[in-house]
Amino acid sequence: MAAEDSGFTGQIKSWPERIKGFYNDVRVEMKKVTTPSRKEVQSTTMVVIITVFLFGAYFWIVDTILGKSLDVLYHRLINR
Repeated sequence: MAAEDSGFTGQIKSWPERIKGFYNDVRVEMKKVTTPSRKEVQSTTMVVIITVFLFGAYFWIVDTILGKSLDVLYHRLINR
């Protein structure tokens, strides 16, 4: 019987206790959650917007340089 409790039936029997423990842990963690202020949300939003534009500009420049370099290389190889 002890071997049976450690197997599948043991897992089934402990399932309600594990769910109860999980919800207790969730409740404890949710008490630690705070809502950001409007100023914090605005500042982090501006950081995200600026970062997106900077990365966009960076990738546009890299794409342009690589594209033109490959065009020059391709035309030199074709016109031999």
